[in-house]
Amino acid sequence: MAFGGLQALRRVDMEVYPGEIVGLIGPNGAGKTTLFAAISGFLVPTEGQVLFEGAPITGLPPYRLARMGIARTFQIVRPFSHLTVLENVMVAAFLVHPHRLEAERAAREVLEWTGLADRASMPARHLTLAGRKRLEVARALALRPKLLLLDEVVAGLNPTEADQTVTLIQQIRERGITIVAVEHIMRVIMRISDRIVVLNHGQKIAEGPPARVAEDPAVIEAYLGVGSAHEGVTAGHAPGGAGARGGLR
Repeated sequence: MAFGGLQALRRVDMEVYPGEIVGLIGPNGAGKTTLFAAISGFLVPTEGQVLFEGAPITGLPPYRLARMGIARTFQIVRPFSHLTVLENVMVAAFLVHPHRLEAERAAREVLEWTGLADRASMPARHLTLAGRKRLEVARALALRPKLLLLDEVVAGLNPTEADQTVTLIQQIRERGITIVAVEHIMRVIMRISDRIVVLNHGQKIAEGPPARVAEDPAVIEAYLGVGSAHEGVTAGHAPGGAGARGGLR
């Protein structure tokens, strides 16, 4: 994916298998959200292609991909503030349930199992950050996705809220939904992921089980700076920066 002279993604190649949770990590500006946008139709890759269930989907608009089963959340959550929590989820549900009663029933079911049912009639603008992030997930789930792309749904939450979100993510997987999650909080992404893919400067630099990725010198160097991998420094000991937000362990 190129933006003029800026190469945001370079020959990134990855696969996601049904039922997996794949963590996508990397320093700020690594290309993670750009990759999400290319997968979900918000950007058309300059080169290459995206395949979903074996079929090419490159260049299809987001609403068509949503109908096919690809849903995403956004790093900056912007609910429809003048609508209620229920109405926000209904907006998404209408894509797969064209009749109002069906859309409302589906939206209430999603609110029930995402823990927002008691706030259904609350204006979305009155939700806390944790509530808005959960609403963002609920709106994506109302699309009945096969593949869910989660973009930093834990960022900004306190430890209790983060643990609750981890539980929700695990429950989503138990319902048969495949997940790719971008997250900077390493203790979270290492805990929930079956496999980790690491981007740096738009390129894939590592891929594998969380424990192996955490020990990869290229990953440690990307998070902590040149030379760190050769000085015995681990991300868990970082004094600051993305790697320090929970460490790589």
